[in-house]
Amino acid sequence: MAVDAEAVVKELRSTYTSGKTTTYEWRASQLKALLKIATHHERDIIEALRSDLNKPEHEAFVHEIAAVSSACKLALKELHRWMKPQKVKTTITTFPSSAEIVPEPLGVVLIISTWNYPFSLSLDPVVGAIAAGNTVVLKPSEVAPATSSLLSKLLGEYVDTSGVKVIEGAVPETTALLEQKWDKIFFTGNGTVGRIVLSAAAKHLTPVVLELGGKCPVVIDANINLKVAARRLISGKWGMNNGQTCVAPDYIITTKEYASEVVDTISSELEKFYGKDPLQSKDLSSIINTRHFDRLAKLLDDVKVSGKIVHGGQSDKTNLRIAPTILLDVPEDSLIMKDEIFGPLLPIITVNKIEDCFGVINGKGKPLAAYMFTNDKKLKEEFIRSVSAGGMIINDTVLHLAEPGLPFGGVGESGMGAYHGKFSFDAFSHQKAVLQRSFMGDVAARYPPYTPWKLRFLKALLGGDILGIFRALVGW
Repeated sequence: MAVDAEAVVKELRSTYTSGKTTTYEWRASQLKALLKIATHHERDIIEALRSDLNKPEHEAFVHEIAAVSSACKLALKELHRWMKPQKVKTTITTFPSSAEIVPEPLGVVLIISTWNYPFSLSLDPVVGAIAAGNTVVLKPSEVAPATSSLLSKLLGEYVDTSGVKVIEGAVPETTALLEQKWDKIFFTGNGTVGRIVLSAAAKHLTPVVLELGGKCPVVIDANINLKVAARRLISGKWGMNNGQTCVAPDYIITTKEYASEVVDTISSELEKFYGKDPLQSKDLSSIINTRHFDRLAKLLDDVKVSGKIVHGGQSDKTNLRIAPTILLDVPEDSLIMKDEIFGPLLPIITVNKIEDCFGVINGKGKPLAAYMFTNDKKLKEEFIRSVSAGGMIINDTVLHLAEPGLPFGGVGESGMGAYHGKFSFDAFSHQKAVLQRSFMGDVAARYPPYTPWKLRFLKALLGGDILGIFRALVGW
C-alpha cells in the first residue's frame, strides 16, 4: 500500500506545533518507551536479527540491544542538563547584557536506516531526535524485513504515534518521503544513496547527517603484542556482523618482512574463534542477501586470479556464508581495493617501511575510521596528525563507538555530521543565540548623526582602549 507521505508530515507538523514534543515530560516518556522495547522484547529482537542476518545472539545483544538501552539510559540521565540553556559571557560592546545559547528542536525529522545493524542504527538516531524534542519518521531498511516489521509493530505499541511514526517500504516509499519538506534528514547507508538523499534535501535547503563508510585502514607495526592485536582486529572485522560494518577494518598495511607473521597470527586466532570449518560456525553472521553475496564472490574471484588468498576463501551460496578470508599483496588496482568491501574479505598491502602507510592511506578517500597498532610514540603522533578520518583508534578497532563522549561520524566522502550521546541531541537541535539587554546603558555614539567624537569613542570602545574611552568622554 502506497504511503501518503504528505499526510504523514502534515500530522507530525501539527503535533510539533502544538508544543507537546518540546516538553521534558513528553521527551522522557518516549525515551522510557524505547527503553522498554529494548529490555522487554530482547527475544523478539534477537529472533528478527537471526532471521535477517543469522546474527549470533551474543552480537545481537551487545551491538544492537545493549547499544539502544545504553543510549536511552544516558539520554534520560542527562536530558535536563542537555535541555538547559548555556550561559555565555558578554563583552563591553553590549554592556549591560546577558547571553545564552538555547537548544531548540528542529521540528519534523526523517531518519532513514540501514540493514547491517537494523535495530540499533534505527533507534539510536531516534533517541537523539526525541531527546531534542522533534517529531520523527523512521524508515527502516527493507533489506532487513523481519527487523523492519518488528520495529513498526513495537513502536506502534509503545510510543506516541502522533509524534513518532514508522514507514516501511522500499524505493517508492523512500522516494515519496524524500519529496517532502523536512527540518532534518538523517541517513545511514552507502555513498550512492547518500548522494540521492543530499540532492533531495537540497531542494528544500534541508540540513542532513550522512553516515556513510569508506575503506578503513589498519596499520600494523612490528613492535607490538601481535596476538592481542590479531584478536582485536578479528573482533572488529569478523566479530561484528562478519565484516558487514561501516567501521570494520577494510585492509591492512604492514611491512613486507612482517607480513607473513601477521598472516600466521591472524589465521591462528581465526581458527581458535571459528574452527577449521568456519562455514559451520554459529558465531559468524551470514551475508545479508544473494546480491551482496554475488558482489563479494566477484571480488574474491578477481583476486583468485593472482593466487593471493592465504587464509579462508570458502563460501556457501545456498546459506549465504563466506568464511573469514585473508588476501596478501593485493594489487592496488584490483576490484577489492576500489570500494568498501563490507564483508569478510581482508586484503593486506605491504610496504618497505611502515611510514609508507601514510601515502597509501592519504591516496584514497577519507575513511570513516582508521586504526593503528604500534608502540612507537612518534608513529602514533604522525598517524593522528596526518591521517584524516571520521575517527581513529590506536591499538584496537571499532571501540570508539562505545564511548558516548566521542562523536561518531564521517569526513569527506565517508559522511557529514555526527551523533552518539549528546552529539545525537545536538544533531537534531538548533543552538539559538539569545542576547538580553535592559533599557539602561544606551550609548549615543551608535546613532546618527555621526561625528568625529562618536567615531573616536567607538574605536576606543571596540579596541578595548580604556584610556581612549575616557578621553573621548571628557572631550580630550
